[in-house]
Amino acid sequence: MANYFGKIFTVFLAVLLLYIWPTSDALERQDDISYLAAFKSVTTFVDSVRNKGYISPDMYSDFEYQLSLTGNIYEIEIEHKHKRYDPIYLDPSDPTTFQNRFNVNYEAFYKEQILPVIFPNNSLPKSDDSRKYKLTVGDYFSVKVKNKNKTMAGQLRDFLNGGLGSENNTRILIPYGGMVTNEDYE
Repeated sequence: MANYFGKIFTVFLAVLLLYIWPTSDALERQDDISYLAAFKSVTTFVDSVRNKGYISPDMYSDFEYQLSLTGNIYEIEIEHKHKRYDPIYLDPSDPTTFQNRFNVNYEAFYKEQILPVIFPNNSLPKSDDSRKYKLTVGDYFSVKVKNKNKTMAGQLRDFLNGGLGSENNTRILIPYGGMVTNEDYE
């Protein structure tokens, strides 16, 4: 009888080592490849926006297309912080009381304000200048991308551990951004 349980354990271990572990390893590598592809897409898009000083419909569509090639579904957060200098007055109602100082403030714009400029509800061609979301030198532009779906590696891991720890599907999280360095609107 003890030999019977030993054989079952040996078969179970053989299945685990021959099939499940290589499959799990291959799926983990697929997640790594998806991460690298998404990272390249995010950095290319953000650096392009920072160097050109605008977002065009083609730039954003290409960015979304490159992300979709990984086979995952992503949540994209975009933030544009516009730098604004506000003069300081002793008496705000009297412009002659300027104190030779400025407050530096940032106005933040997000995806909800940016996308309607790029994709308006009209029939203008994509190349129309009014469909460019323009930024200025010194502004900050950042993008945060994270996957919304459960990757195959995550699904296999949940299957093997009985769903423990399955509440967090995020395997790919990429925050990237920086200062706008140029205004090349043409």
